[in-house]
Amino acid sequence: MTGDPPSTDPVEPEDPAAPGRLAFSDPVVPGAVNLRDIGGLRAGATRTRYGVVFRSGNLARLGAKGGPALAGLGLRRIIDLRADDEVARDPSRTEGLDVVTQRVPLFLGSVDSFFRDDLSLDEMYRLIIEESSEGVVAVVRGILADQPVLVHCTAGKDRTGVTVALTLAAAGVDADEVVADYSRTEALLPARRNRYVVALIRSMHPRAVNVEDLVARSPAPVMRALLADIDQRYGSAAEYLRTHGLAHDEIVELRRVLLQRGA
Repeated sequence: MTGDPPSTDPVEPEDPAAPGRLAFSDPVVPGAVNLRDIGGLRAGATRTRYGVVFRSGNLARLGAKGGPALAGLGLRRIIDLRADDEVARDPSRTEGLDVVTQRVPLFLGSVDSFFRDDLSLDEMYRLIIEESSEGVVAVVRGILADQPVLVHCTAGKDRTGVTVALTLAAAGVDADEVVADYSRTEALLPARRNRYVVALIRSMHPRAVNVEDLVARSPAPVMRALLADIDQRYGSAAEYLRTHGLAHDEIVELRRVLLQRGA
């Protein structure tokens, strides 16, 4: 989640759902880790639209090739979920892009505090939905304001993962598809980056037992449990967003924006 080493240009990843087959639908932006389009996910009889919402890790290492490649996505808005200290340490290299940058720091505490307190992923995600609900709603409104839009944090795993999952579920995307999109992250984070960050965090918090989960893992059961918990407590992800301030008309608009016609 923090302290990513300098990265080399990524290669096209394999599709985790079909090993050996390349995930050609993923845009290639050199220096951008865990970048993908959330189009093509099943939502009942329809699917999510391509080219509307993208998700990724930070944009601090785009370089000479990455900037033009990112510009090629035609983004109108970038929503950055990182805290102020993360942005100061690794500022986005988006100079020259004609894009609105929306800052929505999604953690109320510092990133380091999650390692210090040795939280599990389940505990972290519960904190996000309970303590950062205003931010989650702000992200959804940012998605409604401009498209195409990119949502990102540092690794594109936890803050991005939870927010995108709630957005997809509220739009009516099948739960299995929401979980599958979340769990893809584990296969898309570079092994070199994972080793570096895990070693760094362990040097600072030698007694922590959840370091690898927090840094590099996106287990399907964790997201499945989160969605089930939201359904139990609120009735649905859409009702969670309504409870925390999103209007019914905005939910309707979210479905129009994200889903193919005929939904």
